[in-house]
Amino acid sequence: MKIAVLGGGTGLSTLLRGLKKLPFEISAVVSVCDDGSSTGRLRREFNTPAVGDIRKVLISLSENEEDVKKLLDYRFNTYSDLNGHPLGNLLLIGASETCGNVSDGISLIGSILKLKGEVIPLTEDNVVLVGKMLDGSTVVGEHNITESGKGIRKVYYKKHPKVNLDVLKAIRHADAIVLSMGSLFTSIIPNLLCEEVRKEIDKSAAKIIYVCNIMTQPGETDNFTVSDHIKLLNSYLGKRKVDAVVVNTGKVDEKVIENYATAEQKDLVVYDKDDLKKYNVDVIENDYITLDGGSIRHNTLRVSLDMLSYLLDKR
Repeated sequence: MKIAVLGGGTGLSTLLRGLKKLPFEISAVVSVCDDGSSTGRLRREFNTPAVGDIRKVLISLSENEEDVKKLLDYRFNTYSDLNGHPLGNLLLIGASETCGNVSDGISLIGSILKLKGEVIPLTEDNVVLVGKMLDGSTVVGEHNITESGKGIRKVYYKKHPKVNLDVLKAIRHADAIVLSMGSLFTSIIPNLLCEEVRKEIDKSAAKIIYVCNIMTQPGETDNFTVSDHIKLLNSYLGKRKVDAVVVNTGKVDEKVIENYATAEQKDLVVYDKDDLKKYNVDVIENDYITLDGGSIRHNTLRVSLDMLSYLLDKR
């Protein structure tokens, strides 16, 4: 079963760890608008799309993930310009320079790592994300948008990017189009801002599945319910809308929730069943909670199994 998974950042790479264990033919479409930290420095120096999220996806789809992660996530600690750069980011830049573009560079590294899927950057362009904030101000740059704390009204690109043709091909041949969990405005929606992508999704008969976040994100989805996530995604989609949503029904210890609220200003996303009905979506629900050192994460294998079961039932 072919699936096109759209996302970016930690959310996409986390979901892929579960999906790669099942009989899916995976095409991971990565938004490339991150401009912070090492990625931002490399973008300015080499005029390249963001490579940090691509590195995370390469790690998550590799066969020997633990060892690959140790290698590619290694950050140089030195007095020179190398300081703070992960080895994987530099490897991606080197492969891109060698092959002539980012996509071919990813393919080269992917063949070495024996990936369980295909990794496709949304665009080869050095894109700049712009946010229109709730207070009416405009913030330029994904990193600045995330850290502004002003609340986001909408996002758009400073200049319309040229979409990678392999992205459109992946959507065209997909049996399911999955919008991963993650930062809604700065990781997921950037994939939907391109008209070519929306038109390709409109022409597709594939089910559109959204894996809803378990926690809200400060400055992006404060006080959002499950239906609020669907409403926002549908506003960026074309004629086709979300067909199914993966929702957590698991309980979390109150102390963990309090720690999140105090330390990170995050709350559990409320599952508002009644309001969700008006969006005519199928609900895939289960206890998807897993704790990693006190941090709330999705049990992505369980998520992936439930999505597979849903798609087989809908055939």
